[in-house]
Amino acid sequence: MSQKLFIKTKIQSEWLEKLLPLKEEFRSHSREIDEQSKFPGENIQALVDLGYTKLTLPKEYGGEGISVSEMVFLQETIASFDGATGLAIGWHQGVVGELYEKKLWEEKMLSSFAEDVLNGALVNRVASEIQTGSPTRGGRPGTTAVRKDGKWLISGTKSYATMIPAMTHILVTAWVEEKEKICVFLIDKKSDGVSVRENWEVMSMRGTASHDLILDNVEVPEENLVQIQEAPRGNSLNGWILHIPACYLGIAQAARDYAVLFATQHSPNSLNGPISQLPNVQKLIGDIELELMKARHFLYSVAEAYDDEARRELITNELGAAKHIVTNSAITIVDKAMRLVGAKSLQLSNPLQRYYRDVRAGLHNPPMDDMTISKLAQTAIKEIENQ
Repeated sequence: MSQKLFIKTKIQSEWLEKLLPLKEEFRSHSREIDEQSKFPGENIQALVDLGYTKLTLPKEYGGEGISVSEMVFLQETIASFDGATGLAIGWHQGVVGELYEKKLWEEKMLSSFAEDVLNGALVNRVASEIQTGSPTRGGRPGTTAVRKDGKWLISGTKSYATMIPAMTHILVTAWVEEKEKICVFLIDKKSDGVSVRENWEVMSMRGTASHDLILDNVEVPEENLVQIQEAPRGNSLNGWILHIPACYLGIAQAARDYAVLFATQHSPNSLNGPISQLPNVQKLIGDIELELMKARHFLYSVAEAYDDEARRELITNELGAAKHIVTNSAITIVDKAMRLVGAKSLQLSNPLQRYYRDVRAGLHNPPMDDMTISKLAQTAIKEIENQ
């Protein structure tokens, strides 16, 4: 199953050529990144230097203004080199894409921040908290913002601050009592009172550095209250979140490539040739190819529907469904790849065991599977009731 089938624009072709030289360099560090839970800072900086982080910024702000489909293609490519790098940089790409597509801030702030992005700024939303869980479920944050002397004082602890070592700017949610609303603040990471609790000790995506963010009376200019959140983020239509399934599809592709190459090269002395000639091995390869086709066609179809403004308004639950299908397909693909390779796949030196752990993380990225299935059911019921 070739990803190149989905090259439809000049930007995709040009950027694929720019990214491919990074493939071996990124992959050469993947084991160290995983084993040491080390943030791939060199990889991220290489992408910044290449101009990659400007791509989702619209042309009128100095960027390239790529579409969601183009972003998905490029994010899948990077994640096939290194999953942690793909997921980390994907958050920046997605946040910038959504901010400017939806014009979520006042124009003055959008223009100012665009200059920062053009100069290499990296941003991510940090909204999760241990007590509230995923912000897509609508919980009220324990983080608070209080106005004092023309500034905001923000205090609280956030979890899952992915890419925090490289971030220059942070978007955090906080409860503002005087407004009785959840508000979004743009914080310079260098601000006094901002610190990181390095506690990212997990088995999956170990290099994303998704540590806790500590905010201790952080002073923020009044104008850096950039958005008042009127509803849970999970209720809004945001195609840029498709960078998440794109990442796990890229990891699945890497697992497929390893397994098929292994099948064509491994020749035990009990056979007159490689194991790729065996029917049971071909069955596994065929199953992997079918899962890749289903996942990739669904993901790119949804991305293209979002890019088409006339079709976008017809989207109901397709974005969540794309994430659900791709993530679960990725788990199936890596599992079958490991079955094909056998016990060798369990060796710590073998990338398959890392791919296996990394794709599991997709189950815990938003939207969660249970919410996707529930919304599908609720929509179907409403459609029948309204006939």
